Amino acid sequence: MKKYLIIACCYFSLSVNAQTKKVAFVRNDQERKVDVLIDGKPFTSFIYPLNMEKPVLYPILAADGAIVTRGFPLDKREGERVDHPHHVGLWFNYESVNGLDFWNNSFAIPADKKAKYGWIRNVKVEKIENGKANGKLSYGANWENQAKDVLLKEQTTFVFSGIENERTIDRITTLTAQKETVNFKDVKDGMLGIRVTKELEFPSDKVEEFTDSQGNITKVSASGNGANGTYLTSEGKKGNDAWGTRGNWCVLYGVKETKPLSIAIIDHPKNPGYPTYWHARDYGLFAANPLGQAIFSEGKETLNFSLKPGASVTFRYRIIITSGTQVSSESLNKQAANFGK
Repeated sequence: MKKYLIIACCYFSLSVNAQTKKVAFVRNDQERKVDVLIDGKPFTSFIYPLNMEKPVLYPILAADGAIVTRGFPLDKREGERVDHPHHVGLWFNYESVNGLDFWNNSFAIPADKKAKYGWIRNVKVEKIENGKANGKLSYGANWENQAKDVLLKEQTTFVFSGIENERTIDRITTLTAQKETVNFKDVKDGMLGIRVTKELEFPSDKVEEFTDSQGNITKVSASGNGANGTYLTSEGKKGNDAWGTRGNWCVLYGVKETKPLSIAIIDHPKNPGYPTYWHARDYGLFAANPLGQAIFSEGKETLNFSLKPGASVTFRYRIIITSGTQVSSESLNKQAANFGK
């Protein structure tokens, strides 16, 4: 592992010298967003515009101000790839929910194909709480088809926190089936995803093609302009070997503007399919998919997760962004253990 691998402590198990930062929110219902400030500095924004197919956190910044998320398609930046327009900030959805593709839906899908895709709509920010150690934002939303029939009710709470070199997001999402049984087919694209800044991509000189569930093809160009990232999982899988393997945490790390930068996702023992499979791509898609077991195991395992009407499931994840600090795999294991309590 490269010496600049870094990650953060949990907000409730901070080191002795760590000082928590005040978390505050700026709500703008007219623009359909809530800005999140830590120690008075921008961290991220929860955005849910009517012209987007899902709510997201965008952009996300490290404690030193480095932008962690890719800009496209909301803010094009020089040297960034412009593939996969559905990869926006940090999001949560799935490729096959009663046959509807929620993951790949975006403005790029032709109108005559939109009926095959799902939407997360009617987003309502229900509660925000400023705090000295952490801040909370809760919202509700509907997972709907094109005809606006509701398959799932979503209830999500974000817990934001930070210390000197760290920023942490806990996401707790409960999905409740409505009038019919909801089936989540074992597929590749899901569930918690983030599309990262170009520096955290892998260096690559190849052009690749990816096809979504409806046959739409996306070309991914070669990388450049400082790409130097790589992955490490709790099971010791590195680089491209992390893709399609299980682990209770995975970290993507590299250097941006001469400074170490990393993103870690920690799974929770109560999540379905724990420990999750990592849908961790070299071109900058970093995702945890606990439900795609058949595809990742090449048919050796199956899950075919489903919810009967009225039944619920809760997914819990921790995302930690760190800059300028070195830690070991042992430290990450301790943090994962703390999160699982």
